[in-house]
Amino acid sequence: MGRINKIALVLGGSSGLGLATAKKLARHGYDIYIIHRDRRVDLERIENNFQEITSIGVSVRSFNIDATNTLKRAALLTELQDILTPDSKINVLVHSLAKGSLKPMISEEMPELTAPDFQLTLEAMAVSLFEWTKALVDADLFAADTRIIAFTSEGNTKTWANYAAVSAAKAALEAISRNIALEFAPLGIKCNCLQAGITNTASFQKIPGHKVLKQNALERNPNGRLTTPEDVANAAYLLTTPEAKWITGTVLKVDGGESLR
Repeated sequence: MGRINKIALVLGGSSGLGLATAKKLARHGYDIYIIHRDRRVDLERIENNFQEITSIGVSVRSFNIDATNTLKRAALLTELQDILTPDSKINVLVHSLAKGSLKPMISEEMPELTAPDFQLTLEAMAVSLFEWTKALVDADLFAADTRIIAFTSEGNTKTWANYAAVSAAKAALEAISRNIALEFAPLGIKCNCLQAGITNTASFQKIPGHKVLKQNALERNPNGRLTTPEDVANAAYLLTTPEAKWITGTVLKVDGGESLR
C-alpha cells in the first residue's frame, strides 16, 4: 500500500495567498483540495496553476463554487464524505476568502456603504470560517491535530478609507479564530491567523487608493520591500508542522517588520 498524503482544503485558493499556500503545502506532500469562485474567462489561467501543483506529484481537486453558499457547501461536504476515508481526512484548512465591500462610508461621488454591505462582508470573510469549521467537524472530515489558518491584515486595527467593512470582518475573523482555538481544542484543532503585510495581490489592487497604501508600506518596511504571497505561505506551512502544535489562538505577523512603525 502506498503512502497516504495529508490533505489541505483551501477556501479561496485560485490566486493570491491561498494559491501560494496551496503550492507551498503541495511541495511538502499535501494533496490539495481547492474551493474557488471564478469566471469562465479566468479558468484557463487558474487550471494552469493547478496543473503546476499537480506536476509536483500530489493530487489536486478543484471545486468552482461559492464557498459562502450554504446549499453548495452542504453538497460539497457530502461529496467529500464519499471521497475521503478514515485514513484520509483533512489535516489543514486554509481560509483565504476575499469577498466584500470596498465602499466609502460617505461620498458624493461613489455609492456609499450600507448595512447589507457590512453583513455580506462579515459573512464571507469572517463568519464563514466558523461555518466551514463546524460543518467539517459535524461531517467528521477533520483528521486528528488539524491546523486551521486564516489571513488577516493590518486593517484589523488601522483605518483605511473604503476599508470599513473589510476591517470589521478582519477583526471579527480574529475573534472567531480565537474562539475556535478555545472551543474546538478538545478535538485536536489548532486555529491561528496570519497578519500579512501589504501584498500586491489582485484583491489588494481592488482597494481604492491601493497605490498610496503600497508606497506607504514600502516606506515603513525596514526590509524595503512588500510582503509576497510566498512569504505568507512559508509562515502558513510552519503552522502545519509538528513543532507548531502548541501555537493556537494567535495572530502572527508576517510583514517583515512593516507594522513596527
